[in-house]
Amino acid sequence: MNARTRTTLLATALVVGLSAVPAVAAPAPATAAAAVGHTTPGLDTLALRAAIAGAGKPGADATAALVRVGGAGGSWRGSAGVHDLASGAPADPEGRFRAGSVTKVFTAAMVLQLAGEGRVDLNRPVRAYLPDLIPAAYAKVTVRQLLNHTSGIPSAGSPGGSLDDVYAHRFESRDPKDVVREATAQKPDFAPGTEQHYDNIGYTVAGLLLERVTGDSYAHQLATRIVRPLRLTNTCVPGADPALRGPHNHGYQVFTAPDGSTDLRDVTVWGAGDTFAAGDLISTTADLEHFTNALFTGRVVRGPQLKEMFTLPGRSVRDMETGKAAAYSVGLSTIRLGGHDVWGKTGGRYGYNTAIGATLSPSGDVTRTLVYSVNSTDAKGEDMNPTAMKIMTAAFGAPDPA
Repeated sequence: MNARTRTTLLATALVVGLSAVPAVAAPAPATAAAAVGHTTPGLDTLALRAAIAGAGKPGADATAALVRVGGAGGSWRGSAGVHDLASGAPADPEGRFRAGSVTKVFTAAMVLQLAGEGRVDLNRPVRAYLPDLIPAAYAKVTVRQLLNHTSGIPSAGSPGGSLDDVYAHRFESRDPKDVVREATAQKPDFAPGTEQHYDNIGYTVAGLLLERVTGDSYAHQLATRIVRPLRLTNTCVPGADPALRGPHNHGYQVFTAPDGSTDLRDVTVWGAGDTFAAGDLISTTADLEHFTNALFTGRVVRGPQLKEMFTLPGRSVRDMETGKAAAYSVGLSTIRLGGHDVWGKTGGRYGYNTAIGATLSPSGDVTRTLVYSVNSTDAKGEDMNPTAMKIMTAAFGAPDPA
C-alpha cells in the first residue's frame, strides 16, 4: 500500500466507520503522565478521561493525547501521555503538532472567502483560473468539485511504496505544480461531479488557484485571512522547514521489519513532502478550538459560502471506493454519532492524528465542539487509532447503526 492510499484511508476514517486496531508494543518510558483535565458539568468526563488514560504507557497505541471539548453542555480540557519516550516527562497540553488534512478546512475557507468577494466562482471551470496548468481533459472540472472531492482528478504518486521508502524520502519536497501535472497527465477517475473520491489533489490545485487569484503566497494569505484575524498565534505552515518549532510533544511511528519485529522511531522531524494546501498546517488544540467555533458561527465564512460547507453532493453521488453515499462537503465531512450529525475533519501526519468536529442545533447554533491531537504510533494506518476513536465516541456518542 503506497503512502497516498494510507493517507486517504486515514482521512476517511470519520466517514467509513470507527474501528479499532491492535495496540503495538512501545518502549516503556521512565514515567507516564496520568490523564488530567479541567471540567464543567454536562459531559461524560469519566469516559473522556478513560479515553486518553492509556496514552504513553507501555504497549499503547499513542504516546500522548490532547483534548478540548466545548459547547452548551459544558467544557473539558484533558491531556495524557508523555512529551517524549526518553524522558517520560508529561505531555505538554499546549504543544504544537502537525494537523494533516485539517489544513483542508482552512484552504476551503479561504477559497470560499474569495467566492464571497466575487473573485472566484465556484461553478466556473478551474481551467479558467489555471489555464497553463489544467489540461483540456479536465476542462469541465469546477472549483466546487475540487473542494468536495468530485473532480475526478486522480491521485499523484508518492516516492516508494513502503513505509521505509517514505521514511527515506522524508526530507524531500515537491513543487505543487509538478504534483498537479503528474496527476492530470493521467486519465480521469470519473466524469466530474458523478462520484466522490477523497484525496489531496483537489486541495493542491485549490491552493495554487488561491495563489493565482490573489497574486500572493498560500502562507501569507493564510496569515492575512485567518491566522491574524483570529489571533491563532501558534498556527502556521512551515514551508520547507522539517522541524516542529516551539513547544511540542514528540511523534513516533511503528516500523515493521520483514521478520515481523517492530521498531518505534521518532518521526517528529519530517518534511512537508507534497502536502502543501492539503496537509501542511501546524497548530495547537487551543487554536483549532477557537478556529472551529469561529468557523461554525460564521466568523470566517459567511452566508451562502458557509452553507457550502454543510452541503453534500447530490444523492446520486457515491464514494468511488466504498460505494457509500458521499459524505464530504466543501472542506468538511459528516457522520452520525450519538444520534447527531457531526461535521468536522480528521488529519494525519506520521506521529500525529488530529480532528476538529462539532454538532449543531436545528437553529444552527453550535452545541458541542471537539478538538484532539493524538500522537499515534500508526497515524496513517488503515483504521482509526483506538485512542482517537475512544475520544470521538466519548465526546459525541457511538456511531449510529448502519
